[in-house]
Amino acid sequence: MSEEIPLKPISRKDIHRLETALIIATLLRPDVIEKVKNAEERLTWIDALAIAAGALARERAGIPVSQIADELGRTEATIRKHLSEKSEAGKLVKETFNRFAREGVRIELPTELVGEDIEDLKRKLVERDEEIKALKEKLVKIKQTLEELLKFI
Repeated sequence: MSEEIPLKPISRKDIHRLETALIIATLLRPDVIEKVKNAEERLTWIDALAIAAGALARERAGIPVSQIADELGRTEATIRKHLSEKSEAGKLVKETFNRFAREGVRIELPTELVGEDIEDLKRKLVERDEEIKALKEKLVKIKQTLEELLKFI
């Protein structure tokens, strides 16, 4: 179930979807996972990412900085710092947004988070695709043989 996540949100729902996608995709980056693991003030760091994502999503919707600050419960200076990429969280979220702009909104789970199960599933999927391809080729040959037999009869 894939929903369109607009990079220029119009509705509140679109803003929240973009904000959520930015938070998740940024948090799942391998470099960010390492930073979060090693951060002494982990919750503060994650909160900064969430605020930066919320600010960027709202800015993309054309909401003024003063209103963004009110909605997110932060100062205008903090919001400007994230939006101008003067904070590390702001830089990381903007990089994620730029990747979305280049490649489309895709969120990939790092294999170290989900284990080898994903790799096994990918391998099985490739095997099944090859089996389906072989069966389709057999079906074409059977249809050809059947057509020849029907012509003969």
